[in-house]
Amino acid sequence: MGGATNPARDLTKPDARVGPLELRILGMLLFTLLTSLSALVAIPLPPDGIPMTLQTLAVVLAALCLGPRVGMASMGLYIAVGLIGAGVFADGSAGIAVLAGQTGGYLIGFFLCQPVITSIIRKRDGEMRGWGAMVLGVLAGHLVIFALGIPWYAFVRDHALARALEGGFYPFIPGLILKTALAVLIGRWACPWAMKRLW
Repeated sequence: MGGATNPARDLTKPDARVGPLELRILGMLLFTLLTSLSALVAIPLPPDGIPMTLQTLAVVLAALCLGPRVGMASMGLYIAVGLIGAGVFADGSAGIAVLAGQTGGYLIGFFLCQPVITSIIRKRDGEMRGWGAMVLGVLAGHLVIFALGIPWYAFVRDHALARALEGGFYPFIPGLILKTALAVLIGRWACPWAMKRLW
């Protein structure tokens, strides 16, 4: 009765802190949004029109900034939102037909690359590895995306593997190099903070 009570946290006060669960939810939603926005500018590349976007930059940054579980949750939410009809896939497309189409394997790669990237850049004690591991992790993430995307594309288009590489990999190498460099630079800055609060 006469004891002191703990007032509810006032988030409007400057000293109020957002808890770890709230941070993870915000991070998940943020990277779902970033992946969606990065799909809006899509440049179809010959010969079969697979679009070049900034999506894989957002995807690998999700792993670096959110960690494996929240990163997978963010990419899973992104795919789910597209499947139910929101135009978040490349060039504003949506629906199950996109997942079943020539780019469906790449989308699944967005989800499955998350733990691959994080397992490479994080030491067993939870600390971040160096620059080399960061580069290797980001490249491995891209490898997962293409390793799933190219066979899927070949199957849907009834292409031989060599023909699928011509349409689904080789044209994307310059962008892959640029996005890897950007992701590593941003990741080296963001990871030390993110690994302690979001992973």
